[in-house]
Formats: sequence, structure tokens, C-alpha cells
Amino acid sequence: LLMCLSMQPVYATGGQAAVKDDVSQKNIVQIAVGSKDHSTLVTALTAADLVDVLANPGPFTVFAPVNSAFDKLPKGTVEGLLKPEKKSALEDVLQHHVFVGVLDVKDLTDGRVLNQVDGNNVTIKNVKGKISIDGANIVATVRASNGIVHIVDSVILVKK
Repeated sequence: LLMCLSMQPVYATGGQAAVKDDVSQKNIVQIAVGSKDHSTLVTALTAADLVDVLANPGPFTVFAPVNSAFDKLPKGTVEGLLKPEKKSALEDVLQHHVFVGVLDVKDLTDGRVLNQVDGNNVTIKNVKGKISIDGANIVATVRASNGIVHIVDSVILVKK
């Protein structure tokens, strides 16, 4: 049994995401969990066993789709990906939203190509300060203790 900054017990087997700390800047997972607009993303991260990964020190840049972004997908897509037998496909979709390193808005220059954690590329479009990643528009940005979260209005899918 470990004690953390808030003096709440934390079990060593809980992983990085289980650490209770109400004092420090929130990590990427804590930001997502605290957002009512990201409950579908949190459910997907949990189903894919990626919560602890995104709670680690990083640094990460996450393009985090809001709930309404998942609603734009064809009916049944999200439910299908959440099935245990689709875990690998779900991991791929989620990892396509993560870049290793911190990319602030100023770093998201027009035409820049990013290699995402899933091994595929995305392309940044920046027209008069309106930034999109393969068609997903950035609607807000939040700094995290282990990187940065760019909130997007669409799920970013691998181009075929």
C-alpha cells in the first residue's frame, strides 16, 4: 500500500492512472475523465486498456474527439469496437489520435505530417488559424502534466 500526495491510499497494482493527486496539474486521462464531453473516449480508452498508458509521463499530444464526434460514425461502429474481440482494432483507432511529443498550436503548421502511435500519418491543415487534422477540427486545447490535449470535432480515421 502506497500513500500519495493527498494521503489517500493507492494500491501499487492500480497503475499510474490509479494515483490520487488533487494538487498537481491534471494528466491527459484526468482531463478526459473530468470532461462530460469525453465520456465515449474514456469508455473506449478503458475498453482498450490504454488508460494507464496515457497517464504515464509521456509527453503526448492527444487529439481527443468529443462525444458528438463518435456519434458521426456509422451506426453501430462504436458499439462494435467496444466488443472484447475488437480490442486490437479499437487500440489502432485510439492510437491514431496520439503523437509522442508535445505539439502546441504554434507547432501545427499547414502541411505538417505527423507519425501517430499507430504507425500511420496524419496531415495538419492550418488555414488562417483554423487547424484540422485529416478533417477533424481543433475546437479547444488543454495543457496536461504529461502533454497537451487538442479537442477535436471528429474521429480521425486512417486514410485508405
